[in-house]
Amino acid sequence: MMSDTMLNVKNLKEVQSMLVAVFNATQDAISVVDKNGIGIMVNPAYTKITGLSEKDVLGKPATVDIAEGESVHMKVLATKKPVKGALLKVGPNRKEVLVNAAPIIVDGELIGSVGVLHDITEMNKLSEELRQAKQIIRKLEAKYTFDDIEGNNPELLNAVEKAKKAAETSVTVLLIGESGTGKEIFAHAIHNASDRKYKQFVRVNCAAIPQSLLESELFGYEEGAFTGAKKGGKKGLFEEANGGTIFLDEIAEINVETQAKLLRVLQEKEIMKIGGIKPISVDVRVIAASNVDLENAVKQGKFRKDLYYRINMYPIKLPPLKERRGDIEILAKFFIKKYNQEYGRNIEGIDDEALEKLMEYDWPGNVRELENIIGRAIINMKITDKIIEKRHLPKFELGDGKISAPLDVDFSEWQPMTLDELIEKVEKEYISRVLKSCNSNKTQAAKILNISLRNLYYKLEKYNLK
Repeated sequence: MMSDTMLNVKNLKEVQSMLVAVFNATQDAISVVDKNGIGIMVNPAYTKITGLSEKDVLGKPATVDIAEGESVHMKVLATKKPVKGALLKVGPNRKEVLVNAAPIIVDGELIGSVGVLHDITEMNKLSEELRQAKQIIRKLEAKYTFDDIEGNNPELLNAVEKAKKAAETSVTVLLIGESGTGKEIFAHAIHNASDRKYKQFVRVNCAAIPQSLLESELFGYEEGAFTGAKKGGKKGLFEEANGGTIFLDEIAEINVETQAKLLRVLQEKEIMKIGGIKPISVDVRVIAASNVDLENAVKQGKFRKDLYYRINMYPIKLPPLKERRGDIEILAKFFIKKYNQEYGRNIEGIDDEALEKLMEYDWPGNVRELENIIGRAIINMKITDKIIEKRHLPKFELGDGKISAPLDVDFSEWQPMTLDELIEKVEKEYISRVLKSCNSNKTQAAKILNISLRNLYYKLEKYNLK
């Protein structure tokens, strides 16, 4: 018979074998160091993530696998406390990982540290798949509510109160404000606070759709209405939005002919398809938005007076960011939180010097430009940085529209071309420079180029400029 001692040894060996099997089979990457910070164990999942084998790690200091950041093992050994959520880059491929580590204590004595690594790349991929899935769902409904409007500026809060009152009825709303002030968010919020919230919300950028297609997009067409018309015809966006809300962004860009047909929709609550002979009744709440002075457009004959009075029944003016500087810190913190979630980061805030720089700027691109700056600052930060500093902020002093360098067309690899081709090459380069100087503010770029916003959108598409 086996003695109790031999039986205990056998049981311990069996348990040890089981633990080793679990250690090697788990999908979690694990590394273990002794009390001196020397590697003693890693599993296959660790090798898969880091690209480092046992030979590269065992018998070597805990810092051997770190490409960027501080060793969590050494921190655990120094403090005898767990470390959670540390972001590091490890291995020759600088793989970004999230690490949790804990002390190994036996009979009250610290004998080592164990760390578990999670591949951030895979986590970000799953997060992106989730975001795309949510985006598909969001196409069926408005994304934002009044809770998404950040700020304490009195003018902004007044606009919010007016918008909440508008949501209680089906009155046509005109949102007035510079590009980037949040007109679309307000439109979504009004829809979501109304009794139409479970119906479609359709957004139309009137400047981005070529004028020749806008009428058919808005009102639809019958089969055979024109060359290239789809068999069976097509529903227009007003029909798609029936029972819900249609948001006509940059409404000033609609030409006078289409304005007349839009006026009929607002007056008669019906549309006429291109090539159609019978009007179709629609029940649609219209929210329009403009970043130009529509009264002035009426005086210049570019916008119908009767349509202006129809859409201006309940105007709501949104203040530019330069008039609500007290909200910049609130918005910066909001965007930090947003990009922490999107980028898998853990940025804690912004320091006073960086905030002062944001406060000094005039923000021609308004809230949209501020979001862009915060996002780019976070991208510029190291994985170990926690606070946005002035050095992280991208250069954004060029909002005045000044071109930072002379235009230069490269003829080093010259080939014969027509004069039209040369003009297009120069035009593409110049538009690109102007956009960059305006921080991609298309309204401001169009003013500098002295062309309509619609024409700018056409050229951006033509030259594949973002």
